[in-house]
Amino acid sequence: MTYPTTVSVVPTDWDQITPEWMTAVLAPHHPGVRVAAVELLTRDDGTNRCARLGLTYSEGCGPATVFVKAAEPDHKELIRLTSGMFHEPRLFMCGAELPLEHPDVYAALIDEDDYDFLLVMEDLTARGADPRDGLRPLTVEQAVSGVRGLARLHGKYWGKRLSEDCSLNWVESFVPWNGMEMAPLSNALDLLGPDAPDEVMELTIDLLVDDIWKPYIRSLVRAPQTLLHGDPHVGNTYVLPNGEVGFLDWQVVRRGNWSLDVGYFIQGALTVRDRRRAERYLLAEYRDALDLPPDELPSVDEIWLRYRASVAHGLTIWLCTASAGELWQHPYIALALAERYSTAFADLRTAEALAQL
Repeated sequence: MTYPTTVSVVPTDWDQITPEWMTAVLAPHHPGVRVAAVELLTRDDGTNRCARLGLTYSEGCGPATVFVKAAEPDHKELIRLTSGMFHEPRLFMCGAELPLEHPDVYAALIDEDDYDFLLVMEDLTARGADPRDGLRPLTVEQAVSGVRGLARLHGKYWGKRLSEDCSLNWVESFVPWNGMEMAPLSNALDLLGPDAPDEVMELTIDLLVDDIWKPYIRSLVRAPQTLLHGDPHVGNTYVLPNGEVGFLDWQVVRRGNWSLDVGYFIQGALTVRDRRRAERYLLAEYRDALDLPPDELPSVDEIWLRYRASVAHGLTIWLCTASAGELWQHPYIALALAERYSTAFADLRTAEALAQL
């Protein structure tokens, strides 16, 4: 959760984060604290600007380090297309409960005039968190933790529970966004190589976007709605020392059908071998953890059908990402995920599942 803060100005560079500014951010969470110095330890200017700051104190006791995240000027228009610049800070400003593992947020600030935001969060390394990516998949046991966390989130906001929560009335539905059709898909298909499924290698960008991705995304509003993380691929997860899986980067938070989160997570977070042998087990774990009344609980058959169809999203996102070189992700990471979703597309006969939906 976030805590009230008197801070309103969004710094435009890390050197503008002064001890006084950070004191105002941390004081509601650590009463009596006074920051003496702020040191830039690391920075990573990718899709967003991120940095790890070291803190020392003249009074009181607070975190030794914090993590800060803000908009990257060169990517603002891309973020506007795909995720909404202010969704993540709004989520942590609104006070909604998120009943799964996620970073603690000290402050969430929005500057609508400059189309900018800033998040000040805990540095997860202080809890021994292990961030994952496409080259470091989860184990099945860790994936169980992840699907159970998503189930707690989804169950809390299932159906009318979401519409009745006034703190989340700003969350929009998950709908297709523009721009995917501009991806040079042939670049990604060339990288996949000869072992890729024929069903994938025969795709054009128009078929992928118009006949696979958009029909699936549009189906998300024709089913029970819940609060979606929206982007729970393995690169937005971390594992704590006790094996619990947490979720980062809530910039694509939306309302829609549960299957987007669950399918996107399982199909990308596991190796192909582990996904094939454990996906039905993981779906059963998810269903059990929803904790819904029997008349609201989706049937086993419905869960399986929607899970099969959900590959449409991961396949499209990661083929388009892989086709774009280093614009969004490291090419090796994008390719690893594109391969997993491509195999799942064939294994699960996603085109048939979409036709049934």
